[in-house]
Amino acid sequence: MAEGKHAELKEKAKEELRLLLIITIYLGVLFCAFLTYRRLISREFGISSFHYGFAVIEAVIIAKVILIGKAMGLGKHQSGKALVFAVLRDSLVYGVLIGLFSVLEKLIEGLLHGKGFAVSLADIANEGIWEILARTLVLFVALVPFFAIWKLDEELGERKLSHIFFGKRSARAGG
Repeated sequence: MAEGKHAELKEKAKEELRLLLIITIYLGVLFCAFLTYRRLISREFGISSFHYGFAVIEAVIIAKVILIGKAMGLGKHQSGKALVFAVLRDSLVYGVLIGLFSVLEKLIEGLLHGKGFAVSLADIANEGIWEILARTLVLFVALVPFFAIWKLDEELGERKLSHIFFGKRSARAGG
């Protein structure tokens, strides 16, 4: 009995790691693309200091936030409703969650630079709120295809969509 429980936990951990890796890669590529875009735009104003390592770390953290939200049932599909509504809801919820994470990140950054909590909040309100809102909007849009694929894979079951995308074509075609 304990052997079966151990194997089940091991399989669950393996699946969690697989999902963490997939989400991190998706978000990492997305964040690095945004960072590159910002770097190219900022270059016109003489700003060139950007760190891609932070984008990757942020991708890992946000991937974990998404998995925690999933574990809490945040992304459960309600039967009887079209899948598109679940995709849009999840994209919005996680987009807002990532926006809140950005606020928290700016607060921590301010505190690390010796600013008080109130000063850090004022800085966000004065300078960073539009950037955070724009980033949240862009992430909402970027999360739509991500959650569409995720929900479709869940609907098909048994990782069928993964096999369609990543399996050998001749094996799928039956020949």
